[in-house]
Amino acid sequence: MKCKMLLFDLDGTLLRTDKTISKITMQELEKCRGQGIMIGVSTSRSEKNSMEFIAELNPDVVISSAGALVKYRGTYIYKAEFTQAETRNLIQKARKICGEDCEITIDTVEKHYWNYKIDPKQQDKSWGDSIYTDFHDFNQASLKMCVEIFDEKAAEKLRKDLSDCDCVRFSDGYWYKFTKKTATKENAILHMCTACGIDTDDIIAFGDDYADIGMLKLCGVGVAMGNAIDEVKQIADYMIGNNDNDGIGKYLQNYIKK
Repeated sequence: MKCKMLLFDLDGTLLRTDKTISKITMQELEKCRGQGIMIGVSTSRSEKNSMEFIAELNPDVVISSAGALVKYRGTYIYKAEFTQAETRNLIQKARKICGEDCEITIDTVEKHYWNYKIDPKQQDKSWGDSIYTDFHDFNQASLKMCVEIFDEKAAEKLRKDLSDCDCVRFSDGYWYKFTKKTATKENAILHMCTACGIDTDDIIAFGDDYADIGMLKLCGVGVAMGNAIDEVKQIADYMIGNNDNDGIGKYLQNYIKK
């Protein structure tokens, strides 16, 4: 295929477990860029909590907050926000169904908020900056809410109560993301293609988790990491090595004409 863009999920895909990009992968990406191929990132992380990991990559496109925000070469081209009132409603419903003490994160365009019980940086030193808040007087528009829900019945009830949201669970824990119905990685890609002047068939996309399934199915080639969940592997066109063993770098060496 004639590839015009390489598009990567971050955690479990482009990033190794230690939240770095391998030297081999970086070298191959620079070769691709030298061939005129654009580099893009598509992550469920907020933009704020993404850029410190990929600053060295300097991507042409950053899709963040699971598709709620798209930046193309430094300019925002798409934003799907909940209003202040909608955000308060999300938080109230989450607490009503999942308990007043349930952990919640909120992405805004510029910041990431969390009513954490343990400072995330004590558990993972690579974690980006999160602002602690108890959310009781939170009054900002938002891009994404995530809720930690241990009870599947409660998760399903919240999903039904927030039926106008797109909801996806992350496979590595008990966290569920809620965004605007239109805020998905695949919808963000369509906006990106319009801005970049390319087709979805021109993109090779890489991912590992539930939120990546639509993206891999939409793009010209969908590549599953060796560490991906089975559901991603089943729909992918190719499966490569895992994120800690240069899966992406070796794929680019073998399948992209230099």
